[in-house]
Amino acid sequence: MDIRPARKADLPAILTVLEAARGIMRASGNPNQWPDGYPTTEMILGDIGPGYGQVLVEEGTVVGYFACIPGPDPTYSYIENGAWLDDTLPYYVVHRIASLPSAHGVFRALLSYCETLTRNIRIDTHADNTIMQGLLKRHGFSYCGVIYLMNGSPRLAYQRIQ
Repeated sequence: MDIRPARKADLPAILTVLEAARGIMRASGNPNQWPDGYPTTEMILGDIGPGYGQVLVEEGTVVGYFACIPGPDPTYSYIENGAWLDDTLPYYVVHRIASLPSAHGVFRALLSYCETLTRNIRIDTHADNTIMQGLLKRHGFSYCGVIYLMNGSPRLAYQRIQ
């Protein structure tokens, strides 16, 4: 599996991956995290423009997508019922992790990529996203507390420092 910067030309494939991820979420008991149309095309283009959006490619096919964005993230400035492992070091945030159901090893691959940029990674997820919570635990992330998105929706916040 290769990782490369996403391009505007990848947008149809990325949208297909996002739709597949919504299906995985709904089938696993997480119907509310990504409503139809989320993440929006504008969000993905906003990731692509500065080079934060990445695609995972297997045998010439886009099988996954994520954004690895340098902090600070304004939604991470306040954390409730806990604390960040470290709140002084620079960090990157991983958002919009998605893959086709047939793709395996996507999370491990994206972590390897992000580790080339930073040793301090933060991720948040919906309380119903048990798949992501399991991945985070298996890959050494620590639960830190609850953050709130700009719309006020709570998310479970995790951090890993290598």
